Amino acid sequence: MLIPILTILLTLLYLATAGGNFPLDDSWIHQTYARNLVEYGEWSFVPGQPSAASSSPLYTIILAVGYRLGIPYQMWTHGMGIAALALTGLLGAALAGRIAPSSGVARPAAGLTITAAWHLIWAAVSGMETPIFAMFVMLSIWLAWRELDPRNAGGRSFILRGALFGGVSALTTLTRAEGILLTGLLGLMLVAARPGRSWSRLVLYGASAVTVYVLMLAPYLIYNLQVTGGLLPNTAAAKAADATPLFFENYLWRLAYLLEPLAAGVQIVLLPGMAAYAVWLVRERKPILLAAPLLWSILLIGLYAAALPLNIQHGRYLIPALPSAILCGVVGIVWLLRQGRRSMLGRVLTRTLAAVAVVVTVTFALGLGLSAYRQDVAIVDQEMVASALWLKANIPPEDLLIVHDIGAVGYFAPRPLIDIAGLVNPEVIPLLFDPEGMWSLIEARGGRYLMALDNQVPGEDLSDPRLCRVFTTGGEAAQRAGGSNMSIYALTFSGNCP
Repeated sequence: MLIPILTILLTLLYLATAGGNFPLDDSWIHQTYARNLVEYGEWSFVPGQPSAASSSPLYTIILAVGYRLGIPYQMWTHGMGIAALALTGLLGAALAGRIAPSSGVARPAAGLTITAAWHLIWAAVSGMETPIFAMFVMLSIWLAWRELDPRNAGGRSFILRGALFGGVSALTTLTRAEGILLTGLLGLMLVAARPGRSWSRLVLYGASAVTVYVLMLAPYLIYNLQVTGGLLPNTAAAKAADATPLFFENYLWRLAYLLEPLAAGVQIVLLPGMAAYAVWLVRERKPILLAAPLLWSILLIGLYAAALPLNIQHGRYLIPALPSAILCGVVGIVWLLRQGRRSMLGRVLTRTLAAVAVVVTVTFALGLGLSAYRQDVAIVDQEMVASALWLKANIPPEDLLIVHDIGAVGYFAPRPLIDIAGLVNPEVIPLLFDPEGMWSLIEARGGRYLMALDNQVPGEDLSDPRLCRVFTTGGEAAQRAGGSNMSIYALTFSGNCP
C-alpha cells in the first residue's frame, strides 16, 4: 500500500501547488480530440475536419470515456495519470522481486524510487499519455518475464498467454508508436530465450500474439492511411521537421543534447547501479530476457537521438525510458551492497551511493520537480489558455485564425484555423523554414488573425507591416522563465494597420 499512498500524496501536492490545469499545450489537444469524439462522433480537432494529429489514439479514447461519463475532465485526466504511475511503481516492485527474490530491499526500493522520481510525477499530472505508456511498458516486460516461470512450460495456456502479450503490446503501441520498438525487442528475446517450451509451442505463442496485435492495430493504421496517406499521425512529420536544424550535429552531440534534461534526477545517481546490473546479468549468466528493461531504455534513447532529437519539456519523449532504467539501477545497487560487504571500503562506497540516491530522489521530487511543474502550468495558463479565452470573447469564430500552439484554442475557442506547426495542417510542413512561403499560404487562405509567441511568427520579424498587434497576455511566468508572451495580431496585407 505504500507505493499507491506515496503516489497519491506526491501527485496531489503537485496539483495543489499548480491549480489543477496542465503544463503543456499538447494536453489540451488531447482534451479537444476526446471531447469532439464524444460530442460529434468524429476523430477531429476542428469539428467537421477529420485529422490525425493525436499522437496517442488509446489515450484519446480513455479521455473520451471521462467525457461520456460526465466526469470533470481535470479529475478524470489526473486520476488516470496518478493510477498509471502507481501501477508503474507496483510493476517495478514486482519485477525487482522476480530479479532479486531473496532481497527484502529491492522490491520496495524499486517501486518507491520509480514513484518518487520527479520526471515521472510531472508526467503523471501532465495530462499526457506518458504515464500510461510507461505503465504498459512495464506490464509488457512483466508478461514476457512470466514466461521464465517453469510452471508455464506445460499445458495449453501458452496460446492464451501469447494472445494476452499481443493485446498488451498493441495497447502499448496505440498509446505511443514507440511501443512497436518494445514489442519487437521482447519478441526477439522470447525467441532467443525460448523459455520452457518447444519450438512448436513458441510458434503457436508467437502466432497468437501477432494475430491479436495486428487485429487491434489495424483500424488505426487504416484510418491514418485514409487521412494522411501514411501509417503514422501528422505529429510525427511535424515534429521531425521541427527538429531539422539538429540533424546538422553529429549523433553523439544529439545524444548528449537529449540526455541533458534527464541528468537532473535520481537516474544519474543510479548509473553505477545500471552498470552493475549489466555485469550481474553476464556474470551470473542470467536469461537474456532479464536484460530487456535496460535494453529498452537504451534503444528508446538511441532511437530519439537518431530520428527526433528534441529535448523539450524536461525530456518528456524519453521519460518512458526511466521506470525500467530506475528498476535496473536500484537492483544493481542492491547487488553492489551485497558485494560491498566483503571490505570496509566497499561497504562505505555502496552505502554512500544508496544514501545519496535516496536524498537526491526526495530533494528533486520536493524541490526542482515541484517548482518546474508549477512554472510550466502557470506559463500554459497565462499564455495559451488566456489567449484562447480572449479570442473566444473578442474574435468572431468565422474569422480564420493562424496559430502555432493550437491546444487551448481548440478547447476553449473552437473555430476553423490554420496550424502553422503542421500538426493539423500537414500541408504547411514544407513551409516551416520558408517564412515567405508561409505568408503566401496565409494570405491565399484568407487568414485574419495570428496567435503566436515571438519566435513563432513566420520570419520572426515583429516589425513586419502585416502584423497589427491587438492583444498580449503580459504573463509573468513566461517572462521569469526568459520567454516571450503570447500575442494576437490582426493581419493586413496592405501594410496599413487600422
